[in-house]
Amino acid sequence: MDQIRLHFHPIRGKALAIVAAILQTEEVASVGKAYGVIRLVTEELVVNIVDYAYPKGGDDYLDVEIERDEEHITLCFRDGGVPFNPLGQPPPDISLPMEQRPIGGLGFFIVTKKMDSVTYEYTGGENVLTVMKKL
Repeated sequence: MDQIRLHFHPIRGKALAIVAAILQTEEVASVGKAYGVIRLVTEELVVNIVDYAYPKGGDDYLDVEIERDEEHITLCFRDGGVPFNPLGQPPPDISLPMEQRPIGGLGFFIVTKKMDSVTYEYTGGENVLTVMKKL
């Protein structure tokens, strides 16, 4: 099993650079047809962490652990920001016409639909969000 740990400072305006660094790892770049889903999910999660985890600044960090074997890829996102359980939020009402839907919530809904496993815990002062995709 291949494993890598990346450390970032989630500075606003730098989310896409963080996403690019994650996507360029050998573990992610070699997932074949799952690459598009991993890219979409990574963008959604990184942008949300960068934009919302640290509203007051401070010692901002985002650690991403990537584990990969022949059958799965798992990405674990850790940050010390404001505790937030995205799995505890109500799902968006996708039956409403686009113009009647409130802003937000759809991205994480897509994450839960595209990945085979999504878990969240707040432990040791960290948000720990883990996503897994079968390859």
